[in-house]
Amino acid sequence: MSELGWGPGVAAMIMSWVSLPFAMSELGWGPGIAVLILSWIITLYTLWQMVEMHECVPGRRFDRYHELGQHAFGNKLGLWIVVPQQLIVEVGVCIVYMVTGGKSLKKFHDLVAPNAPSIRTSYFIVIFGCVHLVLSQLPNFNSITGVSFAAAVMSLSYSTIAWVASVHKGRHPAGVDYSMTASTSTGRSFNFLSALGDVAFAYAGHNVVLEIQATIPSTPDRPSKKPMWRGVVLAYLVVAICYLPVAFLGYYIFGNAVDDNILITLEKPRWLIAAANMFVVVHVIGSYQIYAMPVFDMLETLLVKKLRFQPGMPLRLIARSLYVLFTMFVGIAVPFFGGLLGFFGGFAFAPTTYFLPCIMWLSIMKPRRFSMSWCINWFCIIVGVLLSVLAPIGGLRSIIVNAQSYKFFS
Repeated sequence: MSELGWGPGVAAMIMSWVSLPFAMSELGWGPGIAVLILSWIITLYTLWQMVEMHECVPGRRFDRYHELGQHAFGNKLGLWIVVPQQLIVEVGVCIVYMVTGGKSLKKFHDLVAPNAPSIRTSYFIVIFGCVHLVLSQLPNFNSITGVSFAAAVMSLSYSTIAWVASVHKGRHPAGVDYSMTASTSTGRSFNFLSALGDVAFAYAGHNVVLEIQATIPSTPDRPSKKPMWRGVVLAYLVVAICYLPVAFLGYYIFGNAVDDNILITLEKPRWLIAAANMFVVVHVIGSYQIYAMPVFDMLETLLVKKLRFQPGMPLRLIARSLYVLFTMFVGIAVPFFGGLLGFFGGFAFAPTTYFLPCIMWLSIMKPRRFSMSWCINWFCIIVGVLLSVLAPIGGLRSIIVNAQSYKFFS
């Protein structure tokens, strides 16, 4: 990508991979490896489609997901299909990142000050949220390039630490249990479905890829899709080289004893795991801003055009601060990391990541029926629809089960 697009692009493509060893523990070796690799292939293919369709009409650029949806489905229907799904994804990511940032801060505190009094996770979520009250006032994608570049670098760092520390720890001498954690077949089935959502959550760059591509200059001789595609391939190579080992080695070392965040499971070497958790904090700070920026844009456009608010600093300060406070409030109320990943991964990420790009491709590009392109797209659509129906069931059950023993705002 260009100097504007590289940092946000890589940070956006790289999602919450610290949860994948836990997903593997609910899927098992065979299904887990198959699901991860198949998801990697399908989502890379649908990202290529998004990049290609950004300038599928000569002389016009579709700089927002909903603009492409309007071109494919019509002005009104395109908005109703795309905007609700995209908002759920972006708001859901921000809520999950509030929880992730707060829990990682708490883990960092507990590691560097093991004898200090215990502090509630909710306080750390508030601290994390206060950072975003400041950063949310940055005006656009270009202004967060430095933050998102740091996020991309940190994500590579903590993923490497996660799998290296796991290998250094080694397997328990008494052996590792690879059986499913649930004791009943019903529980194992629901956990399996929730794990599918965890995997879907790991691939979410589609929701902001067009906004990022819009920051790259484009001419007929040098269209933006070329540098953007190079950036996407770079991000997915990073995923394959750094993040898949986290999933496979983390599960190999810990089995079903792994937490929904592998960095919470790891304890030693203490200083290295503390640093890794701080790297997670930096990563989710940058990634939160990437996924919040389109919401800020939609929110401010709505307030100015529909409710006749005056654009400017006061509107930006109030609207963006209220959004950050909302995601912080929900994160404090429902800090169930694994359940949130499973629910949002299936309910919102699967449509926008797995099958909406394919449906738009069929509508816009119109490949010949039963051609290779036509068959591949319908395969991805079927997989994505099944994922979006089944995964939220498992994630919602996980949230309900955890809520039964949880004291809200504790």
